[in-house]
Amino acid sequence: MAKLHSRGRGKSKSRKKKTREIKKVDVAKIKELIVDLSKKGTRPSEIGRLLRDEHGVPDVEVLLKKRLVTFLKEENVAAEYPQDLLDLIKKAVGMREHMKKNKSDRHNKVKLAHVESKISRLVKYYKKSGTIPATWKYQPESAALLVK
Repeated sequence: MAKLHSRGRGKSKSRKKKTREIKKVDVAKIKELIVDLSKKGTRPSEIGRLLRDEHGVPDVEVLLKKRLVTFLKEENVAAEYPQDLLDLIKKAVGMREHMKKNKSDRHNKVKLAHVESKISRLVKYYKKSGTIPATWKYQPESAALLVK
């Protein structure tokens, strides 16, 4: 979804290795570490990166037999809103602040419309899946409070 409104249509991206094996790792310690990091406010993508780079766990899903966010929900330490939605809202808030200072920036105005379109599509999906409440609505004025 990130490349929906961009010009690049390439296929270049990083790929996971085909081997789905993990070296000897204490699963209980890793689970404790994941819960501790999440309680400190670390985002799921950062937790995965830390486990990969510092603890030698190439794929958390193989280790836990479930996705990281699913594990965090089971442990009741998941964030209230999904990370990708918060990132888009943060981007939209920054663009709106830019628009206040630079009212004639037409490119930013178009891109802001694109970002808010992505937000509305994600909200629609997350409402259907039950991740966020069905009554939740994106409002640009209150969105700044959500991401700060």
